[in-house]
Amino acid sequence: MAYKYSTEIGENCAKAVGISLPISRKQSVMVCNFIRNKNVKKAKEDLADVIIKKKAVPFTRFNDDMGHKAGMAAGRYPVNACKNILALLESAEANAQFKGLSTADLIVKHASAQQGPGVWRYGRHHRRQAKRTHIELVLEERKARKAEKKEKKIIKKENPKQEQKPEVEKKLETPGSSKFTEQKVQQKPEAKQEVKTK
Repeated sequence: MAYKYSTEIGENCAKAVGISLPISRKQSVMVCNFIRNKNVKKAKEDLADVIIKKKAVPFTRFNDDMGHKAGMAAGRYPVNACKNILALLESAEANAQFKGLSTADLIVKHASAQQGPGVWRYGRHHRRQAKRTHIELVLEERKARKAEKKEKKIIKKENPKQEQKPEVEKKLETPGSSKFTEQKVQQKPEAKQEVKTK
């Protein structure tokens, strides 16, 4: 049975999914927020920095009693989650390269973490539930998006809105103006002539 992604995937996209990864769902949600909408090269560098604890991942949720980190509020170094997501990101990049997309222009269009199945641990850790998380990654080529915007602009230039017709109705003159009095004088004799013919 094929896996169904929670986002639309176009022709200029490459995807990768990790099923039941042994990582924390809460940490994975924050890591996915951390890399979303970034260039793939920049995202890989950031994840590598988190693994060596050079840069922290900002935690905007799930941050009770969490200490502050340099340059941000609550943050943490989720090393295990970053290792798994980095491997998945490299897999998606390889898929994009195989598909013929330019790896230099890839961005992380979609990154999401979802709760995996509930699995119980064995041995002396029995009756403890293991952590399982599904990760979805979708990369998109940015060049194609720019080309689509240019095409839309060209179409708009070729088909401008219909020119508005000039107003046929004359503006009414104010009663005090000279034109108003002239029109009034001209209309009176015409009315008299009509009466005479009757």
